[in-house]
Amino acid sequence: MMGAPGSIGWLLRHEVRLAWYNASPGKANSARRPGAAGLATVGLVWLALHGIAFFIVGRTGDIDTSDPRVLVAVTALLYGCMTFMLSSALHTSVLVLFERGDMDLLLSSPLSSRSIFTVRLGVVVAGTAALYLFFLTPFAHAGAALGHVRWLAVYPVVVGCATVLACAAMLLTLALVRLIGARRTRVVAQVIGALAGALLFILAQLFNYLSGSREAQAMEAFSRAFSSSGALGAASPLWLPGRALLGEPWPILGLVLLAGAAFALTAAWTHRFFVHGLQQVASSSRVSQRSGREVRYRFGAGLFDTVVRKEWRLIRRDPHLISQVALQLIYLLPIFLLVFGETDIQYPAITAGLTLLCASLTASLAWIVVSAEDAPDLLVMAPASSRLIRLAKLAAGAMPALAIAFIPLAWLVMREPLAGLLACFTVSGATCTAAVIVHWCGKPATRSDYTTRGKTDTLTSLLEGANSLAWGGLGFCMSSIAGGSATDGYLAGAALTAMATVAILGLAWLLRRPGA
Repeated sequence: MMGAPGSIGWLLRHEVRLAWYNASPGKANSARRPGAAGLATVGLVWLALHGIAFFIVGRTGDIDTSDPRVLVAVTALLYGCMTFMLSSALHTSVLVLFERGDMDLLLSSPLSSRSIFTVRLGVVVAGTAALYLFFLTPFAHAGAALGHVRWLAVYPVVVGCATVLACAAMLLTLALVRLIGARRTRVVAQVIGALAGALLFILAQLFNYLSGSREAQAMEAFSRAFSSSGALGAASPLWLPGRALLGEPWPILGLVLLAGAAFALTAAWTHRFFVHGLQQVASSSRVSQRSGREVRYRFGAGLFDTVVRKEWRLIRRDPHLISQVALQLIYLLPIFLLVFGETDIQYPAITAGLTLLCASLTASLAWIVVSAEDAPDLLVMAPASSRLIRLAKLAAGAMPALAIAFIPLAWLVMREPLAGLLACFTVSGATCTAAVIVHWCGKPATRSDYTTRGKTDTLTSLLEGANSLAWGGLGFCMSSIAGGSATDGYLAGAALTAMATVAILGLAWLLRRPGA
């Protein structure tokens, strides 16, 4: 018995049923049960993970857990997982608050808002912990079967960390609703979640930069921090999650109590705040009143400039879309660090990185501008040059990436003219061809299909990826040759990648849509 109608158990059963019906990926806005083949595949993967776990645990189960190096490695791994947990929890919080579309109905029913919030918070916890439990519990089972009972600590540690981070994500989402409104919260929460997911990449690049440029100072600082009297010594609370994962009982108990208290307090104290936040969501969808100021119209811009501004204005008005596209810029940070650092600049890596990122960003913007055009029939019937409109739309997709890459490219040209000019060539070539490929092969779609465009328009996505890799490889090989590594391998690589760029563009032209 799952509880009386309206109880927490009754709502939880509804959430489980809803998750079950949406577990199988289908068409947009469709829900169906997972098929037998899908369930069998998941089961076989889980059994295969058990086999891998028995192989690994059988060779690592006797590791000395008192070794500080083991503690550091386990804690670092756990903190890395926690960053992705926070990203997932923020995404799920936005989903259950804004995207499900059923909160108005639930709040207008005689159900308790505390029950609704408790169940939704539980959904966030379950969604945050599920993936990690799937991949890590085979190791717990293998460890217990081989006599290492401490491996079972995976269960309370994963669930405890997921609970604490889910509570933090939900509270952060609701706080953002109060501070900046529900509409902007969707964007900010998604950006924060993506930043949390990309934090490991950025920190790893930062550590590589510090260890390369100031290796002696970095090692000395780390040695002082990890000493017995340092801030990161063995007694530091920073290592408590790692100690819990290694099976120490008191850290496990502390984490479980912290998770239980966080869940109880979040569910008990914030349900009113939750209702207030959702009321803001409902009110944010109302049409705002016109201001009393007189409307002024400005004319004089040419057709090309008008179309470019129109596309940028439409993108600017969709903050959710901006957040998804702008996440690619996060990975420019390590490249800026390398370009403006004092160490020896790795020109081939920087050239390839800038080329790949600019091509990817241009492909995304070009898809939004060209394939996701809201009124294509209106543009066709407009008394204007269709060729000029196409050029303006392609320019609107390509110009932002070139503008962002201008600063590092200018710096490279000043530091090393030949390498900088080669980087300008590959970045410009990759950017222009990415926009052209989307124009030729992109299928018409809506902007809401942006996250699934790889599934609905597979051909264009494959051509975009191949084009980016070909130009990135060409930039790497040409920069290596310019730097004095004119070996047969780099010469052959430059020739092959150059031919690949031409072949991919030719293939895209042959597969272009009628009228493109």
